[in-house]
Amino acid sequence: MTEILLIRHGETAWNAKRRLQGHLDIPLNEEGERQAAALGRALRDKPLDAVFSSDLQRARQTAEAIAAPRGMQVHLDRGLRERCYGAFEGMLYGEVSQRYPEAYTAWQARDIDARFPEGVHIAETLREFSQRVVATITRIVTENKFRRVAMVAHGGVLECAYRAAQGLGFSHARDFDIFNASVNRFTWDGSKLKIEHWGDITHLQELDEEALDELDQT
Repeated sequence: MTEILLIRHGETAWNAKRRLQGHLDIPLNEEGERQAAALGRALRDKPLDAVFSSDLQRARQTAEAIAAPRGMQVHLDRGLRERCYGAFEGMLYGEVSQRYPEAYTAWQARDIDARFPEGVHIAETLREFSQRVVATITRIVTENKFRRVAMVAHGGVLECAYRAAQGLGFSHARDFDIFNASVNRFTWDGSKLKIEHWGDITHLQELDEEALDELDQT
């Protein structure tokens, strides 16, 4: 049995503005760096056999906050990247709906085989993306004898893992939250993923407390 801590990266400036990132390489903003540091402190005493990350810097920076205090290496894996959205990348949600109304409708309908217009990168269909994500997670845990491993990735990656573990197709509306810097605990028994705990952000409460302390001092 392998425990997987599947973690979403900290906040970026584009997250805050609801601008699509996809494969565009956007760093953490100041809040995201604070979230990553809090995450690292929260997991400091948690035994980990390895830390894996998407190779995009927002995930890599978050993973380093976990690995560096332990003297561990972050193993980068492109398979943990966010979905590639093609021409949508870099655009606000409202801009996508105005410029590509048909493709936007297919996206909102979670059409599993819709491919969005090409941009800097060639877009992935939802089916291709989901298959990539699940294959990557299972490859990492089956190729190694880990008891507990952290994987830092993206919101879309977490959604794919959630649906795979719950047996939910994409026709089912997303009725679960995906938080920046959240810890989502899964187990892998050699054949399937199981969710043990979803959306843990208790470690971010200290940031709210710090903000209140700063207000008290002004």
